[in-house]
Amino acid sequence: MLIAQEKRKKNIAEYILYMWQVEDLLRACSFNPELINTKLVSRFGADEQTGKKIAAWYNNLALAMEKEHIKEKGHLQAITNLVSDLNEFHLKMIATQVDGEYLRLYQTNRDAISEFARKSDNSANNEVDACLNALYGVLLLKLKNVEISSLTQNTVEGFGRMIGHLSARYIQFENDDFEF
Repeated sequence: MLIAQEKRKKNIAEYILYMWQVEDLLRACSFNPELINTKLVSRFGADEQTGKKIAAWYNNLALAMEKEHIKEKGHLQAITNLVSDLNEFHLKMIATQVDGEYLRLYQTNRDAISEFARKSDNSANNEVDACLNALYGVLLLKLKNVEISSLTQNTVEGFGRMIGHLSARYIQFENDDFEF
């Protein structure tokens, strides 16, 4: 809850990736409130009142995941909608060409994005989703201490630079500090 709120204000892509991780953590806890408290809430070392708020947040997310039938896989509809919004913003950035640096980053990564989408059986809904899936996949591999090839690492770093720039512009747009 605390981390999610901060990430949502500062970096939309990090927020999305964090929420995907939270979904996976809730699955790992089998949506069990006791396990959620033991494994997730307690790590914050928060006071009792804050701990209750954090526990309620996790349990509400778990309930939403159950209601949306994504206990096994998938993402909360609110997060999926946010990915779609970010992709629409990406498309508008390309169409309006108001940010030369973003265009350069996109052109540098466009072929790799298409290749990643193709290799992942086109499971990504759009280009931003493909980049986020690649970033999340590498994060999971690193957590498992799996060796990542330099080509994959370089590709994902390129995606990260592009998505990072897009995220910064998106937050600026939300705060009325950027316009098309």
